[in-house]
Amino acid sequence: MCVSCAWAKPAQPHPLEFCENGAKATAWETTSRRAGPAFFAKHTLSELETWSDHDLEEQGRLTHPMRWDAARDKYVPVAWSDAFDEIGRELRSLDPHQVDLYTSGRASLETSYMYQLFARMYGSNNLPDSSNMCHESSSVALPESIGSSVGTAILSDFENTDCIFYIAQNVGTSSPRMLHDLQDAVNRGVKIVTFNLLRERGLERFVNPQSPQMLTGKETKISSEYYQVRNGGDIAALFGVCKALIEADDALKASGASRVAGQDGKPKDQDNAAMVAFAASMASADNKHVLDHHFIQEHTTGFEEFAQAARAHQWDELERVSGLSRAEMMQAANTYANASAVMMIYGMGLTQHLMGVENVHMVCNLALLRGNIGKPGANICAVRGHSNVQGQRTVGITEKPGLAPLDKLSQLYGFEPPTWTGRSTVETCEAIINGQCRAFISLGGNFLKAIPDTAAMEEGWRKLHLSVQIATKLNRSHVLHGEVAYLLPCLGRIEVDQQASGPQAVSIESSIAHFHGSRGKAKPASSELLSEPAIVAGIAKATLGETKVPWDAWVGNYAQIRDAIERTYPETFKDFNKRLFQPGGFARPVPARERKWVTKTGKANFITPHRLFPEFSTSGRADVLHLSTLRSNDQFNTTIYGYSDRFRGVEGTRRVVFMNGEDISRLGFVNGEHIDVTTAIDDNNIRKVTGLRIVQYNIPKGCCAAYYPEANPLFPLAHHDPKAKTPSYKLLPVRLTRSSFNPDG
Repeated sequence: MCVSCAWAKPAQPHPLEFCENGAKATAWETTSRRAGPAFFAKHTLSELETWSDHDLEEQGRLTHPMRWDAARDKYVPVAWSDAFDEIGRELRSLDPHQVDLYTSGRASLETSYMYQLFARMYGSNNLPDSSNMCHESSSVALPESIGSSVGTAILSDFENTDCIFYIAQNVGTSSPRMLHDLQDAVNRGVKIVTFNLLRERGLERFVNPQSPQMLTGKETKISSEYYQVRNGGDIAALFGVCKALIEADDALKASGASRVAGQDGKPKDQDNAAMVAFAASMASADNKHVLDHHFIQEHTTGFEEFAQAARAHQWDELERVSGLSRAEMMQAANTYANASAVMMIYGMGLTQHLMGVENVHMVCNLALLRGNIGKPGANICAVRGHSNVQGQRTVGITEKPGLAPLDKLSQLYGFEPPTWTGRSTVETCEAIINGQCRAFISLGGNFLKAIPDTAAMEEGWRKLHLSVQIATKLNRSHVLHGEVAYLLPCLGRIEVDQQASGPQAVSIESSIAHFHGSRGKAKPASSELLSEPAIVAGIAKATLGETKVPWDAWVGNYAQIRDAIERTYPETFKDFNKRLFQPGGFARPVPARERKWVTKTGKANFITPHRLFPEFSTSGRADVLHLSTLRSNDQFNTTIYGYSDRFRGVEGTRRVVFMNGEDISRLGFVNGEHIDVTTAIDDNNIRKVTGLRIVQYNIPKGCCAAYYPEANPLFPLAHHDPKAKTPSYKLLPVRLTRSSFNPDG
């Protein structure tokens, strides 16, 4: 399974079921370069702190377990047994409340299950993970709206849909393999309605490198309608579409047309012949209605409150906040209403917001208006990032004890799991800064680069007592360290994992909640490497001593771990080992796919956002722009493969800020000039990123964009969704000033 994004693998894969991102990730992991003892003998960590992450990772694969030697300020080799023993001693000396165990999206289901079990047996629920920073807004909002923590879409929906609403996700850089499915849909005549901040090449047109199309250079037009929403204007844009649908339905009622179910409230435009004509263009021939009132009545609650809110919003307000015209929102509504099965696809452009949870609620509200959940071709698809970021939550990586089967774990392994609420990623960062976190164990990832408030975090990071990094390559989170620091190299998923019972397989969960098996094929980078399960087991045994968990047997045969996962989650993982390599994966049960709503009301819920846009003290200031972070095609998450963003025409640097041409002139700048960017919200601490080069780009006025993670130092930790605690990486007020620093010389 691809080590890059989490997009689904079909039962009948394409001849080369990978994309540019997957190819780069594979090459990055299977490199012939090595960062072994000889490398670390040449460089102090103080020196390595001055290196870029690209240069650190480019040194190649880690080969030996290393311990920081304070006297020499270098990593020096250490025996695995000694490393485990000392880590165990250090953890036993600490209060479990002081210890945080982080998981990136790379770890397999098997490793993640072992890791969360170790954490809870140790006594800690501090299990922050990368999903806290990306789709936690989905994990909070979807259960409230439809009773599922994941989306409801499956691959066959692409074959049955006749319209796709594609919202705030750049398929070309984040999940290019999905372009196959989008291209096939377009070739069937499916309309794709895109809502996105920037004009993105992958959302406009696509040349498939795995089809004869490549030889002719012919392109597939992806988006039939493309609406550039202002940064943070998604709720207003979706409210506009919903308002058009609801008022058109009202107009039909007022004109005497029949409907399945009635409602109170009179449309403002009931006497407007144009509105009646518009409504008629959206009504189905059989029932003469716009909304699916039978579905709304049978399957939902909260419709009347939501409908009244939609009617109450004024078009000029929706236009101002969304950046779209009334005509554009009505056109999108018309396309939506004239489709019988609509998919809703969205990404982190919706979730990484101060109002991320409300954004996802609005996607669900739009789907519920016409029953576009739980039927072929009509479902919600939350596009996840890393290849198992969704799966690790499925097997217990969560700081919320109510989401983990604590009773089952207690029964199976004879211990009392902690029941206190642990720390999410943002809360872990706060604990590191204020000294409440004394030890940090990281199962993959580059935590210091991924999180907000970089300067404060790096200062707090140095005060950790213990830092343990399980990794394949070197990054900044390794060269900054605690008082006691270990760097533990592990096998990659691509490599053969030879254990006592033979070569092992692992499993992951895709974005569409299907489980897949994966076997490594490459020769390991070093004979000194251990697998992730072996490292977790080694730390667990050294920390916990004798337990009822057969750690060694699990490491010797991962099928036994999968049996344990099945015993813990019998409905989700029924016949786990038998179905491990089922073509197309096997599906996780998602009741909402069958229109079974596991919510407090027993129905799907219309949930009405009570504001369109967050309030900032700088709102309306002419010198303030709203910044969004984005990724290039030459990176994956915090891993930077190179300095070429060919889709956006940026070469040789990532220190740029994308701006609208009118804003460049209005603020007195010129294209290509270097500027400093400063956070523009109420905060006593000044946060600044210097020397970014202006790149004129097709982005709405009042908005700008810069690369993640280079822009992360601008984001305060407190700048997050209040319910999901997801950092608002897609919306931050900033000021721009002329820079005296020119990184290009």
